[in-house]
Amino acid sequence: MAEQHTPRSLIVTLYGAYGRETAGSLAVAELIRLLAAVGVDAPSVRSSVSRLKRRGLLVPERTASGAAGYALSADARQLLDDGDRRIYPHARPRARDGWVLAVFSVPESERNKRHVLRSRLAGLGFGTAAPGVWIAPARLYDETRHTLERLQLAPYVDLFRGEHLGFAPTAEAVARWWDLTAIAKQHDEFLGLHEPVLRAWEARAQTSSEVPPEEAYRDYLLVLDSWRRLPYADPGLPAPLLPPDWPGERSAEVFRRLHARLRDAGAAFVRGEAGVS
Repeated sequence: MAEQHTPRSLIVTLYGAYGRETAGSLAVAELIRLLAAVGVDAPSVRSSVSRLKRRGLLVPERTASGAAGYALSADARQLLDDGDRRIYPHARPRARDGWVLAVFSVPESERNKRHVLRSRLAGLGFGTAAPGVWIAPARLYDETRHTLERLQLAPYVDLFRGEHLGFAPTAEAVARWWDLTAIAKQHDEFLGLHEPVLRAWEARAQTSSEVPPEEAYRDYLLVLDSWRRLPYADPGLPAPLLPPDWPGERSAEVFRRLHARLRDAGAAFVRGEAGVS
């Protein structure tokens, strides 16, 4: 299956992976160089940067050398900081950790915000417990609060923490609240695309310890761009509530191993310390 990596998504992924550990601003010329390594042409980079600027995610800021560049806005930094807690390895929550409930009511005169609320909660990984009642693992509370405040949707929502007391077994209820079949399919698609990449790198390691920076950067940026969407479709449900053949742990392990092998090696290419391999 072919996978779509949009220029805008790749730029956000690039800033998330490498853009926060420098002074924060990347020159336009550098963005063009770095995106060219994953097949994005210069006009697409410039167009995507303009769109991200209009959305308030990038702000003009000179680089340390004085070149024209762009840095993450405060909202974008918060968005990426929240995302880090999902994207990078963490312990799967326990059933006893409980849930966060989002209960919302939007006046008919503002029904467009009802659609925005539903789409944002779904995008955060919430399942639907009942009309107007959405549920997610309790650890997503902080990110949910940040998101609703940033989008000025907090006045329409009440957030609660709690536990499921019945009447159906919680595992049965979870299967109603989330489309587990669709989530499992996304994990399978990720594995189909990136497990062979991991096997190839591990096979290379048997004969050489060299990790070419540009190749590492390219493969890492692509796997991260794919992976960072998955923890939002799959909010990290407790293992006892999932089917026994759940592919999520396997896909998380593939990402973890590629991250450990490629991320730091790719940083040399981002810093301009390595040419084309």
